Amino acid sequence: MTASTLLLDAVYFALLIALGVPLGRYVARVFAGEARVAQRILGPLERVLYRLSGVRPDEEMGWKRYALSLLAFNLLGLLAVYALERLQGLLPLNPTGMGAVPSPVAFNTAVSFATNTNWQSYGGETTMSHLTQMLALTVQNFVSAATGIALVAALARGFVRKSAETIGNFWVDLTRSTLYVLLPLSLVLAVFLVSQGVVQTFNGSVTVATLDPAAPGAPGVGHQTLALGPVASQLAIKQLGTNGGGFYNVNSAHPFENPTAWSNFLELFAILIIPAALCFTWGALVKHKRLGWVLIGVMAGILIPLVLVASSAEQAGNPALRPMGVDDAASVAQSGGNMEGKEVRFGIGSSALWAAATTAASNGSVNSMHDSYMPLGGMAPLWLMQLGEVVFGGVGSGLYGLLMFAIIAVFLAGLMVGRTPEFLGKKLEAFEMKMAALVVLLPSMAVLIGTAIGSLVPQGTGTVLNPGAHGFSEILYAFSSTSNNNGSAFAGLGVTNVFYSAALGLCMLFGRYWVIVPVLAVAGALARKNLVPATAGTLPSDTPLFALLLAGTVLLVGALTFVPALALGPIVEHLQLHP
Repeated sequence: MTASTLLLDAVYFALLIALGVPLGRYVARVFAGEARVAQRILGPLERVLYRLSGVRPDEEMGWKRYALSLLAFNLLGLLAVYALERLQGLLPLNPTGMGAVPSPVAFNTAVSFATNTNWQSYGGETTMSHLTQMLALTVQNFVSAATGIALVAALARGFVRKSAETIGNFWVDLTRSTLYVLLPLSLVLAVFLVSQGVVQTFNGSVTVATLDPAAPGAPGVGHQTLALGPVASQLAIKQLGTNGGGFYNVNSAHPFENPTAWSNFLELFAILIIPAALCFTWGALVKHKRLGWVLIGVMAGILIPLVLVASSAEQAGNPALRPMGVDDAASVAQSGGNMEGKEVRFGIGSSALWAAATTAASNGSVNSMHDSYMPLGGMAPLWLMQLGEVVFGGVGSGLYGLLMFAIIAVFLAGLMVGRTPEFLGKKLEAFEMKMAALVVLLPSMAVLIGTAIGSLVPQGTGTVLNPGAHGFSEILYAFSSTSNNNGSAFAGLGVTNVFYSAALGLCMLFGRYWVIVPVLAVAGALARKNLVPATAGTLPSDTPLFALLLAGTVLLVGALTFVPALALGPIVEHLQLHP
């Protein structure tokens, strides 16, 4: 590992904390109705939206009505995206005349963007019109991320309220998350990206002369067609909302999506800034600010070692090349290491950090090809997804997922000392434990069952482009990514057939909504309880001991669940390279 890689990692995480604290406190003020400057500017628009949609902001909901409102809204969004994809050949803002998206791909994509997964089984610039990219995909990038932030606010109310039957109003939480948090940040980032050269236009494509023409007689000699479109506006919210996906098929490795070192760092930084900030939002909302530091400490304590694992594995290079006389050591002339699938302008350090950050969050954007990573380098992002997308995780979803692990950790600690467990002043009983177990186990079940079926049926194995352990890793990665709503891909696996479109689509639905509903059930159950005073038997939640217990619970569950599967994929592939 090089000194420049360590410096990049240090600067990245230092800025994440430095800017996450004020942003997190601002988000807390938004939900408390105390963001006075923002309300003076955007408050009139918020009130107009309520009047137009018939929402009564002072009317609160129980957890079941909150959940039904959320599910209905997400279902309507899914249907709208599917309809726009199927009808795009008849709709405007289609300068290249693209036809309807095939039905299996349209279903998979509609589910993907509704669930904040943004798994792409299509090439954006060759499949989706400008209208579909903007009205279908970009809009869902906003509201799916806002849904996750809304759940954080609802769960916080469950912990702080006493003998209450309500946990807030979904429509108010959704509106404020979008209007006061996601939209302003996206506008600022989009303007910066345009200044760096990211494309933002309604033009369809342009044909340019190449600097280095092909050989005489080759097709397209001297000319190349470049796809254009409204890229910067979609790119900003895809990163900030931990959506992932991309206007172009190669995502943030494309020079029109990521042209400079500054754009690369800001896009990478945008992936984790809101998930990091929400830790401090949580501490402010539940009036335990030190707990926010504990949560982000646990997240960083798991992520940073895995970043170093990925960087070290890639910098070490490929031992299979050395018997061929290939020298891949770092030198003045080359960066060294395994540069296959990576941009020379970004190098190993930035590529490995991006790979870890995008899979720690449920983002899924890439600036390098994970399929080309060394086995251990690829295992780091794979395992980060399998931990449940709780190490920062998606916007909102990572935090409430980690809090479900916290409930399990506190429950286990209570069993060890023979006392009823308490967390933030609320007694945790059988119902909360069952709901937390569902949150942890259901995505894992979807990963393992989906991978098993994909490895057995001809429709699953027939599109694997790499035999052996690596091919198994590709299938395992696909189901890990979709079941945990990440969206990144190992590639090397054809997923546009009916089997993968349907199976991965179902995994995305399970991974999102079979988690959301139990979380809201926990919020409702806790809101009905009274606060209990802390006693000598209460486990403090703002201490290093609690941080170690929580991190240990996450890692232990992840290891027990997925090490056997990892042993069949990246671990055995690593051993094959080092006989």
